[in-house]
Amino acid sequence: VQLQASGGGLVQAGGSLRLSCLASGRTFDSVVMGWFRQTPGKEREFVAAIVWSDGHTYYADSVKGRFTISGDNAKKIVYLHMNSLKPEDTAIYCCASTPYYTGIAYPSTYNYWGQGTEVTVSS
Repeated sequence: VQLQASGGGLVQAGGSLRLSCLASGRTFDSVVMGWFRQTPGKEREFVAAIVWSDGHTYYADSVKGRFTISGDNAKKIVYLHMNSLKPEDTAIYCCASTPYYTGIAYPSTYNYWGQGTEVTVSS
């Protein structure tokens, strides 16, 4: 599975961005798509995930109510709609794919990763 993320940028606090992740290749191996973020010196942090088959979604507490993950199973695109952005949301955001339904908040569960897209939120 190849994953290509896009949509990052610079935004003021309170603003919005939409990230996209296009999956290609052996997409039938992909059961769940996730978004993670990372800042220098910190562990990769789970943000959100979506199950391709039924659209069930999962969120980290830190983004619940502000971020929405959605997907188009036919086009194999996953979106991360980010609203009410805060400076602490500044990070490199990566999308990832896993063939498993469990452990989806853990980076080790994912076997395919896209390149990151940088999000910077200014105060």
